Amino acid sequence: MASARRPIRVLVAKPGLDGHDRGAKVVAAALRDAGMEVIYTGLHQTPEMIVQAAVQEDVDVVGLSILSGAHLTLFPRVKQLLLQAGRDDVLVTGGGIIPPEDMETLQQRGIGRLFGPGTPTSDLVRYIEEWAAEHVSA
Repeated sequence: MASARRPIRVLVAKPGLDGHDRGAKVVAAALRDAGMEVIYTGLHQTPEMIVQAAVQEDVDVVGLSILSGAHLTLFPRVKQLLLQAGRDDVLVTGGGIIPPEDMETLQQRGIGRLFGPGTPTSDLVRYIEEWAAEHVSA
């Protein structure tokens, strides 16, 4: 990639009551190591808090880490609030404990690729870099 491009800005968030964030921190570190600017919002974020931070930080990508089973509610809610905020240009992606059929459902609803436990962080980095090459202006 051309070095003139600005860094990809990613917000990593843990929505809902899920109290385990080791995976989110690993992902945030991997994205940082790949040269992205990463904002980690911490645990127990509401969709509204996540979108407010995403808009304030002018991010390109919102990555949600969900282990609680509330993915069919939380991913679409964040996407909806981003649309309402006029940020239809933000990629909503993420991962966690999400059955393959739910991943498919979410992708049909406008959510980006989702990643399960054990996925190499390089896969996520490559996905975001490829998406940004097409969608993020320098």
